[in-house]
Amino acid sequence: MIKVATHLYTIVNVIVFMEVKIDTKEKFTVITPQVPHIYDNMAADLAAVCLPILENKVKNIILNLQAVSAIDDDSAMDIAKLQHRFYEQHASFVICEMKEPVEAVFEKSELMDVLNYTPTESEAWDIVQMEEIERELLDSDDVHFDVEE
Repeated sequence: MIKVATHLYTIVNVIVFMEVKIDTKEKFTVITPQVPHIYDNMAADLAAVCLPILENKVKNIILNLQAVSAIDDDSAMDIAKLQHRFYEQHASFVICEMKEPVEAVFEKSELMDVLNYTPTESEAWDIVQMEEIERELLDSDDVHFDVEE
């Protein structure tokens, strides 16, 4: 009986699922982790939630970190890599509502300069919508610039 309990405990410690709130809007999806701490193994769970969205018609993400009060260095790096992956696929990935201790980890890792970050979710909505308009204009074949000679 003790071995079974120990074995189950080990399995529970290895398997980690991140609880997230997902809110789909017209031009983006807001993903809000519902956990106070994000550790390295949980960043993989976050990627597993985010990456399939790249296959959707609406593939822009706002990552709202309002509930997160702590993050480790590796997870911060993984989130920055995840954001980069979205931009490589011509999709927006904006992070918002970081608490000071979380922002400090990104700062310490020198990642704040490469992140697309806004203080509020409303500002993140604006960034995604502006980037979407920019992509539509740049991808359009109808754009012609009149050049005076």
